[in-house]
Amino acid sequence: MNRIMETESICPECFQVIPATIHEEDGKVYITKTCQEHGEFSEIYWGDYEEFQRAQRYERFGRKLDNPRTKVDKGCPHDCGICTEHKSSTVLGIIDVTNSCNLRCPICFAHAGAAGYLYEPTKEQIRGMMENLLSNSPVWTPALQLSGGEPTVREDLPELVEMAFDLGFVHVEINTNGIKMAENVEYCRTLKEAGVSTVYLQFDGVTPEPYIAARGFDLLDIKKRAIENLREADYRSIVLVPVLVKGVNDDQVGDIIRFAIENKDVIRCINFQPVSITGRINRREREGMRITIPDLMRLVEEQTDGLIEKRDWYPVPAAQPLCNFLSVAKNEPFVDFSAHPHCGMATYLFIDGDQVTPIPDYMDVDKTLETFEKASERMAEGKERRAKMQLVMGLIKNVKFKALSNYMKSVVLHSDYLSLNRMHHSMILISSMHFMDPYNFDLDRVQRCVIHYATPDGRIIPFCTMNTLHREEMERKFAQPITEANVTPLYDVFSLTQRIREEGRDEKSAQKEVEPFQALRARHDF
Repeated sequence: MNRIMETESICPECFQVIPATIHEEDGKVYITKTCQEHGEFSEIYWGDYEEFQRAQRYERFGRKLDNPRTKVDKGCPHDCGICTEHKSSTVLGIIDVTNSCNLRCPICFAHAGAAGYLYEPTKEQIRGMMENLLSNSPVWTPALQLSGGEPTVREDLPELVEMAFDLGFVHVEINTNGIKMAENVEYCRTLKEAGVSTVYLQFDGVTPEPYIAARGFDLLDIKKRAIENLREADYRSIVLVPVLVKGVNDDQVGDIIRFAIENKDVIRCINFQPVSITGRINRREREGMRITIPDLMRLVEEQTDGLIEKRDWYPVPAAQPLCNFLSVAKNEPFVDFSAHPHCGMATYLFIDGDQVTPIPDYMDVDKTLETFEKASERMAEGKERRAKMQLVMGLIKNVKFKALSNYMKSVVLHSDYLSLNRMHHSMILISSMHFMDPYNFDLDRVQRCVIHYATPDGRIIPFCTMNTLHREEMERKFAQPITEANVTPLYDVFSLTQRIREEGRDEKSAQKEVEPFQALRARHDF
């Protein structure tokens, strides 16, 4: 056993903070910890030690908030809110607008049916949470995700989107299973008109089996119809979100990527999420489900026939030199991608007609990052013109493909969110975030989390601690009992049938389109 570092974790049984060791064994990385009451726990942390070391080289520390919301009392992670121990700021803010949902997924931790109560903040409470995120200092929060539960069950969702833009967010995305969007293209247009930037679409595979296993029902046709309706409504930014479970859909990562490429006009990203394991479960069962980020990278290389290799992936903080440059260039704090290097990995596929190429094939990534770092240093010294000229020359030298180089030069010259957005929309981002659970929990990762929930009590809570420790307590504080009156009718099959008939389609066509929704309604008793 090769000991790598010491950290702290929590006991999966009692959630008390305990010392932990991260170590290498047989080419893999494990986290091991011992609770005096509940014994020893050992869990795989990263499935490849060499990739663990490579990711570690890109570690960057960001800026702490000047205005933390809570004080240190019980200690991390029990003081989340964000406390003074947190070492990063918010890149993406999340607000759960409801825990009501029109599915009952076996792997979900956030729906009313499982919780036994309804959590649905008022519009005024949501405004307060938005204002709280926007008040972060010195680094602002440009992006907001409205999540749940299933946010589309709220009738006022378009109003919430409009409110977010009115308050100052520049990017608003909806985290959805897509059922409401599959029902009606007009609903997609309504959200588009309200300002929705991106649809973050749950998408577990390209065959029925993963949906049956993970969601309890074959949702594939509904997912495809949602994408078609979003395309018709002129969306150009859909993120596919597969929750990866070993033995369920780990054989489909290549097919999911090919599906995204085939739909490159509307799909901007795939964000693979290795499953977080909730509840008490023995080690053998966990090992039967567990996938780590390096496992995904290997599967992608194998299932794309080497189109995307393991070496093409980079950790989240690799983007920090670009963000630092934009901060210096605009003389104001830009988003701070200082997440822990083992939280997530990503690469870009550059699209040029029918040609799809991983961005490292066109760019010396390390030299380009170094060029941005040097340019930031020169600009901080007041040598802005010289810094930008040298940076453009560096891009010409290190970026082999002219179209990509032009996008990057636009970012350099304009140094704004819009030019960065244009570059992003010329590519497909292939990414993975592995959110933690009580077994692989690492306090060092928690303290550098950049994805944060806002809550009605004025706190801002890191993603992994919210879903591991704080969700139930927080929601119960603002919850109401579930009744027939406050559960929304979720499958309006009659209206869907009427609309199809009004469009002049024959009965056979109408029945084929309605069948998946009829089956869903029959399966779920609302």
